[in-house]
Amino acid sequence: MKDKKGSKGFTLIELIAVLVIMAIITLIVTPLVLNIIKKAKDSANKRSVDAYGKSIDLAVASYLLDTGNFPTSIDELTIEYSGTEVVCGVEQLNEDSSVYLSECSIGGVEVTDSSTDDGYYHYGKLNIQTYQAYSIGDLVTYNGIDFYVIENSDENTNYVTLLKSDPLSIDEVNAYGEDDTVKDVNGYGGIGYFTCSSGFSRVDGIWYCGEKEVNYDNSNIKYVIDNWSNSVLKQTHLEEIDGYKVRLIFRNELIANLGYANYDYDNIHPSSNGITPNWVYNENYGYYWIMDTITNINHWAVTSDGRLSYFAIQSQYTVRPVINLKKVAIY
Repeated sequence: MKDKKGSKGFTLIELIAVLVIMAIITLIVTPLVLNIIKKAKDSANKRSVDAYGKSIDLAVASYLLDTGNFPTSIDELTIEYSGTEVVCGVEQLNEDSSVYLSECSIGGVEVTDSSTDDGYYHYGKLNIQTYQAYSIGDLVTYNGIDFYVIENSDENTNYVTLLKSDPLSIDEVNAYGEDDTVKDVNGYGGIGYFTCSSGFSRVDGIWYCGEKEVNYDNSNIKYVIDNWSNSVLKQTHLEEIDGYKVRLIFRNELIANLGYANYDYDNIHPSSNGITPNWVYNENYGYYWIMDTITNINHWAVTSDGRLSYFAIQSQYTVRPVINLKKVAIY
């Protein structure tokens, strides 16, 4: 019987050929794998820098909302970031509220952003030079309180002037007032423009309460709305315009912005011209005071049917504050 032949093994040439093929594959694949790893690491590093930049951007927004002012440096910000440690040689807060990060690295490896021309990171979606525009009659809610816009405000103005949708309640006027002489007007507080225990006097055509000239700045009304403002509004959210953050509505605002006809004050009952929006007046809360004085002893008020008239300073009418609210506080 013949012995069976054993199976042949790989020849040396075949083994060399296999090794050569594997080496070629390794040479081709290794850079690809390393490049994939590098790209993944670079992408992760960029995401970390991006997250860090956005945390600064958010801190800027929070600072603006809390203080009503723009921070002057990044050192003033409370930055909440818990990702991979990012070190940037330059962390710049620009005047337009944008944030510029450059020379950033993670673990000693420089991280650049190829999507920008300079290869670095830029943030700042707020841009304090551009704001939301508001038109007369827009309803704005701030701190749970409704207000109506009484003056157009474009993208270049950082505040909006608002009239409280309803007068102060009787409880509010009592809480912030100086005495208990408040009248109940359907739940709203009616209060005299002035009370004067020492009696009024008139010298050279000017009315005085004691030694104080009778004007808005020492009136009961200002006392009430200032205390209301300090109690329920954040003062850093308010913009001071013409000396006031909070006040009454001006007669010229009613004429120029809200449809009231121009007139001479000798006309006792000047009325609106028919286009005044109904939120300017309301029969439920009666008359409310406005800013302007007629003879120091008489002050203008908006009547419950939309007319303008003036009344003695002791009369009890409701109070609708006007505020100049910074737009950053609305967002």
